[in-house]
Amino acid sequence: MPIPEDVTGEEIDRDVRQELQSLPKTLAEDVAKNLVMVARLIDEDPERAYAYSRIALRLASRVAAVREAAGFAAYATQKYGEALAEFRAARRMTGTVELWPLMADCERGLGRPEKALDMAGAPEVQKLDKAGQVEMRLVAAGARRDLGQLDAAIVTLQSSELASNSVQPWTARLRYAYADALLAAGREGEAREWFAKAVEADRDGSTDASDRLAELDGVEFTDAFVEAEAEAEAEDQAADGRDEQGAHDDDKD
Repeated sequence: MPIPEDVTGEEIDRDVRQELQSLPKTLAEDVAKNLVMVARLIDEDPERAYAYSRIALRLASRVAAVREAAGFAAYATQKYGEALAEFRAARRMTGTVELWPLMADCERGLGRPEKALDMAGAPEVQKLDKAGQVEMRLVAAGARRDLGQLDAAIVTLQSSELASNSVQPWTARLRYAYADALLAAGREGEAREWFAKAVEADRDGSTDASDRLAELDGVEFTDAFVEAEAEAEAEDQAADGRDEQGAHDDDKD
């Protein structure tokens, strides 16, 4: 696959560059460029990101950063079996537990919520940093919902992180998940309160909490572009009707 000329490979993290030093220089550069493309595309075009990740994987499957990138790209395209295999490989190479919540979520994606819950109770969770532990809590709550255990999902999300007034990178998603679980359980008033709290914490628009809050409040948003298109179409149809009427009148004359 083509690599844009502005991609040099130097854009990747220093730690990843150090990992690639085990490769011949030209090969390391090629792998780095493909990893840059994965990072660049994974949100806006995950299928293309996945394609670049497969190239990097073919070139350097023994590099942990490559296996991790391949895992993220597979996860983004809902190829959960592949993602789990790559995350496991990266974990074996590095010995770290950072990918544990993602691995558990892959189990959910594969239809194995019980396995995800087993992982949520494993000793590895205690080795995660705060962000990782919150992520694990979100995965566990999702697994409870997969099993139809709404009340258990709500209880799972109740934590000191949820109760805290300080805003952390995970705060908006945690509050959103709690609000969504409350709503699913029919506790609409509480759900509205927590969607509002999620909006307060969501400084970069990572959730659609504001839309969900508006729905609960009965507010409907009209897409101005769609509305303008509809008006233009109506005008065109009216003009066509006038033309047809004019032609009909000419025929009568």
